[in-house]
Amino acid sequence: MNRPTIQSRLDRRFIVMTSRESLLSDLDMVAPIGWTRVVATDLAELGDWNDILLHRFVLLDLDEDGTFDPLDVIRTLRMEYQINIPVFCFGGNEDLQDQMRLARADRFFTRDEMLDMLPRFFEQYGWGG
Repeated sequence: MNRPTIQSRLDRRFIVMTSRESLLSDLDMVAPIGWTRVVATDLAELGDWNDILLHRFVLLDLDEDGTFDPLDVIRTLRMEYQINIPVFCFGGNEDLQDQMRLARADRFFTRDEMLDMLPRFFEQYGWGG
């Protein structure tokens, strides 16, 4: 098994689970230099559970239309992998948000609120690198 280096543990990376290009463009305008956006529509694309731990937080698009099931994502992260990485959700209806809360997603925003909050998250999770 490849072990991560100290530097790879300090790299500032965040996961975005979406397939919407317009959102990714907006994120690129907000993300500060030194942060790497990792896009996925399946947790398996990210590697094993220990690879996911090398990221600072997850942005999860609840308006994703059939590309992935956000409930499956949060259940896999929390129950199967037992990872407590922050998961910030945006979009979705009230019913889905309630289900995501029960599955232990952390915070919920509209798309615009999430974009407004991101600078704070980058600062809060910017330790070390």
